Amino acid sequence: MNTVLEVRAVSKRFGANHVVRDISLSVERGELFALLGPSGCGKTTVLRMIAGFETPDHGEVLLDAKNIAHLKPYERNVSTVFQNYALFPHLTARQNIEFGLRHKGNANGDLAARAQKVLELVQMVGKEERYPARLSGGEKQRIALARSLAIEPDLLLLDEPTSSMDNSTENAFKAQLARILPGKTLMLVTHRNSMLSLVDRLIVVDGGKVVADGPKSGVLEA
Repeated sequence: MNTVLEVRAVSKRFGANHVVRDISLSVERGELFALLGPSGCGKTTVLRMIAGFETPDHGEVLLDAKNIAHLKPYERNVSTVFQNYALFPHLTARQNIEFGLRHKGNANGDLAARAQKVLELVQMVGKEERYPARLSGGEKQRIALARSLAIEPDLLLLDEPTSSMDNSTENAFKAQLARILPGKTLMLVTHRNSMLSLVDRLIVVDGGKVVADGPKSGVLEA
């Protein structure tokens, strides 16, 4: 077994609201899993602590056996695709990808080749000089995905990536993911059952705790 991520007894409060309560989970390299649960259950807070946008009150987040709980997002080899894309409006699609690479310390000479590689991967060649305002919602999300993949993260996090898409756009984006994800390690936070075809394992969170964890078929049938 090759464990990439371990979350050990992590808790998080916001004021009097105890959002995450002693959650533990582990992820193997190459595993595709989804974190499910009702709105407000704590699943997005778990993702944000893994990504580095929140710091646990208690517990550890380990990436390749190293505790990263207090590292900044750019100091950990984890990449997040947000539901609102988080693209810079004043940068072209290519420049958005290259910005992420620069922030991770990649040399300038490598930027163009790496950006071109992921543009081809998400099938956005020909639109790399467009600004976000000239891209559709699905295209913006593909550029956000390309930016995340460009740094070759140990763990890819998708936070409700299709929440603002209509069914046809979601289906097209899901087809892109299905082609790209084999060999990657993925954590997907979603409320859409239609996205679960991408993953093999489900972790269900309710009331800030893990209430189910196992193969998709077993969890859905329980």
